[in-house]
Amino acid sequence: MAKNPYFANYLDMNHDNLYQYNNKQRWKVLLFLFAALIAAASLFYTNYLVKSLSKSERTKAEVWAMSTRSIMTMPDVDDQFISYVYAVRDSLSIPAIITDSKGNIIFWRDLDPHKTNIEEQADSVNSELEYDPVYFEKQLARMKRNHAPIALPLDTGETWSVYYLDSLALRQLRVFPYLQLSLIAIFLIIAYTVFNSIKKSEQNLVWVGMAKEAAHQLGTPISSLMGWLELVRIKFDAEDDSSLNEMERDVKRLEVVADRFSKIGSIPSLANHVVYQVIRDFVQYFKVRTSEKITFEITGDKTVEAKLNIPLFDWIIENLLKNAVNAIESEGKITINIIDNIAKEEIFIDISDTGKGIPKSNFDAIFQPGFTTRKRGWGLGLSLTKRMVDYHQGQIFVKESELGKGTTFRIILKSNLRYEPTQV
Repeated sequence: MAKNPYFANYLDMNHDNLYQYNNKQRWKVLLFLFAALIAAASLFYTNYLVKSLSKSERTKAEVWAMSTRSIMTMPDVDDQFISYVYAVRDSLSIPAIITDSKGNIIFWRDLDPHKTNIEEQADSVNSELEYDPVYFEKQLARMKRNHAPIALPLDTGETWSVYYLDSLALRQLRVFPYLQLSLIAIFLIIAYTVFNSIKKSEQNLVWVGMAKEAAHQLGTPISSLMGWLELVRIKFDAEDDSSLNEMERDVKRLEVVADRFSKIGSIPSLANHVVYQVIRDFVQYFKVRTSEKITFEITGDKTVEAKLNIPLFDWIIENLLKNAVNAIESEGKITINIIDNIAKEEIFIDISDTGKGIPKSNFDAIFQPGFTTRKRGWGLGLSLTKRMVDYHQGQIFVKESELGKGTTFRIILKSNLRYEPTQV
């Protein structure tokens, strides 16, 4: 059969060509820096506006104080000029207080009329007015913290001090950029989550379609191979030939693989199984197809049970064992330890190898689709493994790894055994 060059080149593509993993990471960093730049620019410009408005309000407070002083000290003038001075004074729209040289409150503006017991627009001398002293003291202390006082000298040699608060609009403007950025951040997070979910859903549909089509295409040649094996046995009278028996096991293994692909996207059925027996059966099949320089050992609890889907669980173990074999350059050992965590009603399955190890920076990345450190590979094995562990309502992660010494993956499954504390 002629080799399809396009398909061959497609198979040779590594993770950099398939997913551009590193480029995606760089784009994320650039987008984060761009967002940080926008946030900084927004805060800088808002701060500029706040300073400009604050300066304008201080000028208004000075004009109000001077107009108040003029009303108190001016000689008799025509009513039109007095009306003008009053209009200038009453144009201020920020809370303000004037104190004399002894710190006594003598005038105020835009304070709560219910607390000062006067009408909203009234101003008067402290000695002639009943008011809430606690409210006034709190407001004065607040104004002192807010701004430095404006000195207002009089002809008598006395100096008044003018205190004021920022207007409501200015206070809201100070908070606005933080509120704006928070709302934008919430919107972006929601949008990213939604679009990411849609993207993953689309990717899942693609993978499911490819898997089911692959299973469908494998069905015919697998059936033919089984038929050819039977014909070979009959023709050469080789019913008990060991080579043909191993070939039959491999063909049946292909049937299992095709069945796995056909069930991708469907909810797997789970049943109680002894974990040790399931792992032992697969390891016996797997180890005769690897190098004799790699030894296998299964240790731990031999009786603990968990709900498993045998084809999918075998796939999990197969992917982890293949990674372990690839990590061992010449000779080494792969150990599978089964631990029953009675207190948490969980089963720990630790798969350890004596391979080259994994850098800590890649502990999470290795489960992402397309990530691989091999020159040839699609980087899908551990991604699929994690998904199949999720199907079993379990967890998988890198428990520990040291460069040059090996790696341990841990699978956590729910145990069927229930721990009942002893009644005292």
